Amino acid sequence: YILWSLLFPPSFADGLTLLAPSPVFEGDRIVLTCEEKNNRKKQISFYKDGKKFSSSNELSSFPIQSALLSDSGIYFCTAASKIFLKRETSSEKVKITVQELFPRPVLTASSYQPTEGSPVTLTCQTQLPPERSHVQLRFCFFRNRRVLGSGWSSSPELRIPALGTEDSGSYWCQAETVSHRIRKQSLRSQIRVRIPVSKVSLETQAPGGQVMEGGKLVLLCSVAEGTGNITFSWHREATGTRLAKKTQGSLSAELEIPAVKESDGGKYLCRADNGHGAVQSQVLNILVRIPVSRPVLTLRAPRAQAEVGDVVELHCEALRGSPPILYQFYLEDVTLGNSSAPSGGGASFNLSLTAEHSGNYSCEADNGLGAQRSEALLLPISGPDGYRKSHVTAKVLGGLFGVLGSTSVALLLCYCWSHKAPVCLGCYNNSKKYGLGGLIFSQIWRLVSPWSGCNKAGFTRSPLLLADRQLVGSCHLLCANMTA
Repeated sequence: YILWSLLFPPSFADGLTLLAPSPVFEGDRIVLTCEEKNNRKKQISFYKDGKKFSSSNELSSFPIQSALLSDSGIYFCTAASKIFLKRETSSEKVKITVQELFPRPVLTASSYQPTEGSPVTLTCQTQLPPERSHVQLRFCFFRNRRVLGSGWSSSPELRIPALGTEDSGSYWCQAETVSHRIRKQSLRSQIRVRIPVSKVSLETQAPGGQVMEGGKLVLLCSVAEGTGNITFSWHREATGTRLAKKTQGSLSAELEIPAVKESDGGKYLCRADNGHGAVQSQVLNILVRIPVSRPVLTLRAPRAQAEVGDVVELHCEALRGSPPILYQFYLEDVTLGNSSAPSGGGASFNLSLTAEHSGNYSCEADNGLGAQRSEALLLPISGPDGYRKSHVTAKVLGGLFGVLGSTSVALLLCYCWSHKAPVCLGCYNNSKKYGLGGLIFSQIWRLVSPWSGCNKAGFTRSPLLLADRQLVGSCHLLCANMTA
């Protein structure tokens, strides 16, 4: 056979022709026909790109039911006779190009970031060639593998009337011929339904919006809903001044003032915007609480030397401090009374003097942020039962102790026991003992404060004043009314 092929090669002059349609599009039905003039019985074979793909003794044609792009190539056919020795003839080669019926569709949306509740229109775009403009196409839309609408439709558009947050996702479409022969799918497109910010609120970690001067203030601006990047801004209501601005992909943001000043008190608000209009919070009032400063105590008496029976006004005032302020008044460490200043400023306390009211006065201011105590003021009292009487008594008792010695101590104890008066047994100044018993009265000491009561051992302690009215020490007193 090889020798025969060399001696008698395939002939193209025997009238063998390959018939093929043109042009050819995807989905077309193609019939390849191998036609011979003498129409003798022969074995017909078909080739594509040099490779035989069909051979028949009966049929001279080969159908391709639905052409694909991959069916493009170089075709020819051969015919082999069955008389004596087998001799094969071949047709001329024919190039067949299968053209695209329509390109891959492109999905477009009227908005890829629509607002919640707004409509959107999806379009599946493709185009038929003029030679196949009569071909009918239909379309279908999908979201996250779910068919949208009523499924396949002849319309390349789909309108969604109102989008919700659940409508965010991956969208695509398909286009196909009515005969189902050709179907193509678009690339996927992401549609994110944006939710406008809502329910903007401004809060602070400080309870009741109150923060201490010098403390840290954190203003938290938050939204209940909102998608995408949100721009937060903080403002003073009175001036409209913007204090800060932050853009971030979260539902809240913080503004921190590390050290609050008195001037930072007032009304604040915040705004949030994610591109669909700014929304404003309600006003938040920040109260900067100021601890009280050390108060100043003023004694207002009707005369230069207070006397028994006078009414003295004790006025206490802290120059700084948030109201309300509670003032306490003291004689030594004994509370005399209190007075409140609901709106700030000072407060007064009136005292009708008796002989026992001689001593050191002070006051205390407290607004709940820490108490402050004033300096002590000495108020000596003169009169029938005041300083002069005490002075004379001190001289008499001092003389008695100087003359009688220890015997006088016993007598004095008996006297004081019957008259319920205290007896000075030992005097001190900065922990230094000056004397025992009544010997100290030779230096003319007197008791400054009233007898304040006995301890378990039957003793009490009271300040002492020299004749020149200088407080120099304290005295241990034996209580005349002790029971043991």
